[in-house]
Amino acid sequence: MRVLFRLGSLMNREVADRWCERGILGVVLAMALFLPLAFGGRGQLPSGTFLDFIILDPFVVAECLTGVAVCLWVVRLWIDPRPQLLWPPICWAVVAFTVYAFIRYLTADIEYVARQEFILVLVYCLVFLIAINNLHGQQSTSWIIFSMFCLASIIASYAVYQFLTNTDRVWHVYKPYPHRGTGTYISPNHLGGFLEMLLPLAFAYTVVGRVKPLPRVLLGYSALMILCGIAVTVSRGSWLASALTLLGFFTVLFVNDRYRLPSFLFLFLILASAGFFFPKTYAFQLRVKKVISHGKVDDGLRFDLWRPAVSLWRENPWWGVGPGHFDYRFRKYRTEKVQLQPDRAHNDFLNALTDWGAVGTVLIASAWALLYAGVWKTWRFIRVSARDVGETRMSNKFALLLGATLGLTAIFLHSSVDFNMHLPANAMLAILLLALVSSQLRFATSRFWFSLGAPIKVIVSAVLLLGVAYLELQVSRDVPEKFWLAQAGLAPVWSPQQVEYLKKAFAHEPGNPETAEAIGMAYRVQSKDGGEDYKELAAQAMEWFGRGIRLNPWAAKSFLFYGSCLDWVNRGSESGPYFQKAEELDPNGYYTMSYVGQHYVDLGNCAAAKPWLERSMRLEPLYKYNKTAYDYYGIATRTLLESATNDLTLRPTIPPSVTPADGPVPVPPAPP
Repeated sequence: MRVLFRLGSLMNREVADRWCERGILGVVLAMALFLPLAFGGRGQLPSGTFLDFIILDPFVVAECLTGVAVCLWVVRLWIDPRPQLLWPPICWAVVAFTVYAFIRYLTADIEYVARQEFILVLVYCLVFLIAINNLHGQQSTSWIIFSMFCLASIIASYAVYQFLTNTDRVWHVYKPYPHRGTGTYISPNHLGGFLEMLLPLAFAYTVVGRVKPLPRVLLGYSALMILCGIAVTVSRGSWLASALTLLGFFTVLFVNDRYRLPSFLFLFLILASAGFFFPKTYAFQLRVKKVISHGKVDDGLRFDLWRPAVSLWRENPWWGVGPGHFDYRFRKYRTEKVQLQPDRAHNDFLNALTDWGAVGTVLIASAWALLYAGVWKTWRFIRVSARDVGETRMSNKFALLLGATLGLTAIFLHSSVDFNMHLPANAMLAILLLALVSSQLRFATSRFWFSLGAPIKVIVSAVLLLGVAYLELQVSRDVPEKFWLAQAGLAPVWSPQQVEYLKKAFAHEPGNPETAEAIGMAYRVQSKDGGEDYKELAAQAMEWFGRGIRLNPWAAKSFLFYGSCLDWVNRGSESGPYFQKAEELDPNGYYTMSYVGQHYVDLGNCAAAKPWLERSMRLEPLYKYNKTAYDYYGIATRTLLESATNDLTLRPTIPPSVTPADGPVPVPPAPP
């Protein structure tokens, strides 16, 4: 009886373990499928639905699902009588970078921005460890790979439809890329990054994979559909990365006699299609012409982003300026050609140097180096050789190793001209492929399997649950914040109702400097509208701008508007240092130049205002974007004409009353 009881208990544990494994697979699949459909995981403006907090930040869903997957993994650790941990060398690099990210978050200038970046890193780390230890089985791998093929085919079909119909919508959202397919993404470059990771994998499973004839035909169609999706993105970086990885793919297969003919047919079909459609498609030709200037490669916009990135990195070469700080620190070094905020450096390698410094970049590089070292070690154990016969010449293991490695190589190459790894959907797919490829090292050696005794199991469980607790704490703040921000986005602009919504959002997340700045802007506009309480409204605006400055000391706009409020309440003698600080933080920004010019007009010194306003108009010559500069330039010009004189004292000078004082700019007092 005792033996039967133990046997029944063991069977119950095996059933529970199997269901936990399936649950982990379902949760990870849901995450991997949801993010690409939700604009690639990047938030968009609210639409008026009850799920607006998800639209504003789809990654909140990924955080919740990651917590569920980790909990299921912990249950598996405890119901398995002899649990094991698969821990290849790349895991050390992943964990080391996560610890480094936490340390940099604690020391960053903008706590909120660094925390959001650390949350991304933590989720990716947990998903990687979950996948490598729970989803390395053949069945789980097949579910993940074939589900992603299906999703990629659907998204690529949508991109082709957008290209052919020239639609400007992604779901309900406007996309600013005419004549280019973006699928469910906003940027065609990011769609290209997603598809290029799956393209060699689809070809590998079609040619090498051990699948039945009908699924093989469907896989072939899926591969061609993904290729069409990459073509209609008109992304030069994606074209080049895909071409190089396919070249590597066909080179490997040409060595094997069995795969030489199907590989040649695929290659001929691709080249023939490109040769037929490229000369007939103006959008394709235009994209190539834009990068070729006077017989040489010239992509001025990206170069104008890379130079400031290098300058930022030199400020702190070892540790970087801070996680996610590039967009906030970029203004100081921006060139005159770049007036919009770039978000990222359009080069993941430079972005890593800027944000994380040399130490963080070396940790990231070590993960890639360990990946390729593991592939090299695994290759000879699972590759298909010319001596194999029959079914042994078809291998899903070999297809996965070859296709996923080349897919990761494609995104690696593309990252030199874009920021695909900063898009949650693409980063999540890359992490899954990284885990699946790294887990294949178990076929080469059993050295990386570790048995977990009770003490180690307690430590591992505690660390995992601590990570989940931290994520859920952040979700408990993010969800209500995003909900109230969505409500504020739907309320009348700068209205008291919008202010109330923004204050509720700030109450849930008091570290967000953009919310504080938005509240200050609303009070400033209300004060400018006039009324007996305009001074009180201006005082409230300055209070919130002051909070924004303390939360983000690099916020040029907060300094600008704080000084503008001082001018508005007739305290112009105090406002000069704030405008000086704003100009120091953003010396080539048309917006900053226009408000400095307005400052001098408000003080009655139109001669000093003109150079600032003229420079602002040179930086942004379109009136619809730069109304402030044009309007105040007209006021300054008319005023000077009316008071024309030969008096030399009216030459453009900065009045002594507003000359910036020596020393640091005074930070506004903390609110009570």
